[in-house]
Amino acid sequence: VMINANACATGLPPITPVAHVDLPRFMGNWYVIATIPTRFEKKAYNALEVYTLKPNGDVATSFHFREGSFNGEKKDIHSTGIVKQGTGNAVWGVQVFWPLKAQYIVAYLKEDYSQVIVARDARDYMWVMARTPTISEADYAALLARVKALGYPMDNIRKVPQQSPGLK
Repeated sequence: VMINANACATGLPPITPVAHVDLPRFMGNWYVIATIPTRFEKKAYNALEVYTLKPNGDVATSFHFREGSFNGEKKDIHSTGIVKQGTGNAVWGVQVFWPLKAQYIVAYLKEDYSQVIVARDARDYMWVMARTPTISEADYAALLARVKALGYPMDNIRKVPQQSPGLK
């Protein structure tokens, strides 16, 4: 069951995924820099998404964060990314609760795989992630400009508080 609110409901065209994602290269740690959060991550601090390629080609995803503050309760959410065939590995269905799958589109990926924007046609949730806990203000502004160009409401964006890993 693929949950995909009709893009027409937003009056916006479907989001165009990047042409290709090298899955092994995409795996590893991604720090959440900014998000239009799901209900689970509205108060997330030090949010980190970790991807691990499984032998069957699916992606094991682990989302780790602290609730409400840098020393808040540690939370972990595990899910599975099922890569949609014929999309260059850029569109996934992410299954947190069976049988529901949430749409996951790699809408922007920096050439060196250091920054990514994950989006959804419904424009309800969005994640700007990077390989480092912080990025330059110029990069942040450029990524948010891309998010805006995708048709997202900018007033819903939350910049995720991040401390460098040494401080955790």
